[in-house]
Amino acid sequence: MRVVFAGTPVFARVALEHLHEAGFHIPLVLTQPDRPAGRGMKLQASPVKQFALEHGVPVAQPRSLRLDGKYPEDAAAAREAISAAQADAMVVAAYGLILPQWVLDAPVKGCLNIHASLLPRWRGAAPIHRAIEAGDTETGVTIMQMDAGLDTGDMLLTQRLAIGPDDTTGDLHDRLAALGGRLIVEALELAACGGLRPVQQPFEGVTYAHKIEKAEAAIDWTLPAAVTARRVRAFHPAPGAAASLAGDAIKVWAAHADASDPGSASAVAGQVLVAGAEGIRVMTGQGVLVLTELQRAGGKRLLAADFLRGFALVPGQVLDAAPPAAA
Repeated sequence: MRVVFAGTPVFARVALEHLHEAGFHIPLVLTQPDRPAGRGMKLQASPVKQFALEHGVPVAQPRSLRLDGKYPEDAAAAREAISAAQADAMVVAAYGLILPQWVLDAPVKGCLNIHASLLPRWRGAAPIHRAIEAGDTETGVTIMQMDAGLDTGDMLLTQRLAIGPDDTTGDLHDRLAALGGRLIVEALELAACGGLRPVQQPFEGVTYAHKIEKAEAAIDWTLPAAVTARRVRAFHPAPGAAASLAGDAIKVWAAHADASDPGSASAVAGQVLVAGAEGIRVMTGQGVLVLTELQRAGGKRLLAADFLRGFALVPGQVLDAAPPAAA
């Protein structure tokens, strides 16, 4: 089977690796244009492009696929490349561009998307982050037949995956990426023999996983401790939960709510109750949040005991809710 692949980040590269290892012929890869990255802000190829080049797969990097859009020349060149690829199917995973109808119609078997949630829950850009933030106990991967809507197409295959109480977005991302790679291979093998059975998504249970904004990284100490603990895990590794003390930026990489400690009725939200080796106990809008791994701007990530050796935090100080500078 000839498969065009469209994707950009590591999540997509894992799927591409699985397709390559399974022996599918990949005549073309679509990925986002190179972006500035790193301290020197040098142009850097996406993980998908890097894999494609390492394995001699042709790469196209259109800025848009809309023939009537801002970059019609890019779209026209992409259309020619996709047509020449004569694909049986296109696999899409975290590509980053909207596919117009002409792309959806180009492959014989259409476009299959690897989506990191159990649709229709968490349609949209950030399903892994939002599942953790919401306190979901399970998620999964849906292989979907793409249509013109936002993750609204028929479901072809699904598989569930438990979310552990300490899972971060980084942890869950890696497991879902591997699951997505295995599941798309299975889906294409079934498609080759006519074994896929599309199922319409239910109308009930639809939620949207809106893109993560940098402003969300700022810890709101008025929220309950349990909510903030989930947000710390959801925003790990990016954008990273953040606070500040007297203008000094602090990233919080690990924290948990202490359900047994209601805190102090006289303390304000964000106030440090205890600063000890086992963690920094902070009052929230409801309950106590224990910070166990932190980082100063420009410093290393440290466990609370090591962090406190170089950063004086004493009971009574109040951590700010305003967004600090990035650590």
